[in-house]
Amino acid sequence: METTIQKRILIHGSGHKAASWKETISYLNHREDILCPELANLLNGREASYSNLRTAFAEYCTHAGESIHLCGLSLGGILALDYALEHPEQVETLVLIGTPYKVPKVAFALQNVVFRFLPKSMFTSMAFDKKDTFALGNTMKDLDFSGRLGEIQCPTLILCGEKDNANLKSARFLAQHIQGANLQVLEGIGHVVNEEAPKALARQLNEFYGRYD
Repeated sequence: METTIQKRILIHGSGHKAASWKETISYLNHREDILCPELANLLNGREASYSNLRTAFAEYCTHAGESIHLCGLSLGGILALDYALEHPEQVETLVLIGTPYKVPKVAFALQNVVFRFLPKSMFTSMAFDKKDTFALGNTMKDLDFSGRLGEIQCPTLILCGEKDNANLKSARFLAQHIQGANLQVLEGIGHVVNEEAPKALARQLNEFYGRYD
């Protein structure tokens, strides 16, 4: 009997690109089954808004296969969580790294102030250029998944760096409200876990995925 290959989709955050997963992937098992989309490319000329990005990501996941594993960091985690809520029949497992369950409005406003004074060149290493970063962010201000977390039924791993103060409370909230979710706080690590501690992250992912291979 032929075994169906289940793709593992790693989704980067708004401050980084798909290449941010490169070292983590080098430590993962079954690397041939990993997909790592470039979020800006998914828009394919469409206006930068959460609605358009959400639709583009959904199209990407639909073409990835009947069963997928989603792993997202920050914005990538938001997209993964959103997709798992809307397509529970397709998502086998969910990993949320440094992911807010709702957009923190005060922190978001402060971030926008900082971003406004950054030169365009500072955004070249980020997922989107300066214009699109602002446009996307402004369409995300009212996102709040807190009332729907109980709908997640697939095995879920919540990861957060010990020093990721902006998302640690959210990680605990997610773990409390998603049935059976496992929370792991990574000691001495900040927000960008896949770049700060790729080997430790890969160890967590290999152990988690190993239970469902």
